[in-house]
Amino acid sequence: LQYDDVANEQRKEIYRLRNEILESADIGEMITNLRQSVLLEQFRLHVPEGSMEEQWELATLERLLKEEWALDLPLLETVEKAQTIEDQQLLEQITQAAEQAYEAKVALVGRQSFAAFERSIMLQSLDSHWREHLAALDHLRQGIHLRGYAKKDPKQEYKREAFVLFSELLETVKREVTRILMTVRLQSAADIEEAAEAMGEPLALENVAYSHQEQPDADENFSTISSKAPFPKVGRNDPCPCQSGKKYKHCHGKLA
Repeated sequence: LQYDDVANEQRKEIYRLRNEILESADIGEMITNLRQSVLLEQFRLHVPEGSMEEQWELATLERLLKEEWALDLPLLETVEKAQTIEDQQLLEQITQAAEQAYEAKVALVGRQSFAAFERSIMLQSLDSHWREHLAALDHLRQGIHLRGYAKKDPKQEYKREAFVLFSELLETVKREVTRILMTVRLQSAADIEEAAEAMGEPLALENVAYSHQEQPDADENFSTISSKAPFPKVGRNDPCPCQSGKKYKHCHGKLA
C-alpha cells in the first residue's frame, strides 16, 4: 500500500494538470512559461551565470538553437562586434527572437486555431510520457527489494527514485512540447489539423475531466477517455486490453 500511495499521489498531480489543460480555453501563458524556462536552462548550460566571456560555448549554443528551436542567431558575431556585452543581454536577444518567431507562427493561422493545437500537443506529450512513467515505476518496484541487501530501506528508496522519475517526466514534457511548437511549420489553419493528426492527437478534443481512482491499477489506460468501460473477456495469458504491453494476468487481471 505504501508503494501504491507513491504512484497514486503522482497520478493525482497528473490528473490535476491534465484537467487544468482541458478546462482552459487558451493555455498560451502556460506554453510561454514552458518556453522561457527551457530557453533559460539551455542558455545557462552554455553560458553559466557569473562566467567569463572566454568560457561561453556560443558555437554550441548557436547550433542547438538552430536544430532544436529553429532559431538562427549569430551569437558569436554579436559578441565579436560588441566592445562589451553581458550574458543577460544575450539571453534577452534569444528570448525576444523566440517570442517573435512564435508570434509569427501564431499569426499565420490565428490565435484560436493555434491555441487548440497547443492544447493538443500538450495533452499528447503528457499522456505518452505518463504511460512510460507507469512502466518505469513498475520496473523500479520489481527490483527495489534488492536495496535491502545494501542496508537501505526499500520503501524510502522507492519514494526517492520515484520522485526523481516524476521530475524527469515533467522536464521531458516541457522540453518536448517546446521543441514541437517551435519547430512545426504551419502556413494555414488547415495545416494545424494535418500536423496534429500526424502526431497522433486529433484536435476535436472533448472537455472531459479525469478523476483520480484510489485503486492503484484501475486506470493505467490513461489515454482512453472511457477508462471505466468494462474490458472484453480475455485469456489470462493474452495481452491486456489496456495496451500496457503486459499480459492480462499481470495487469488488470490482477484486480479480478
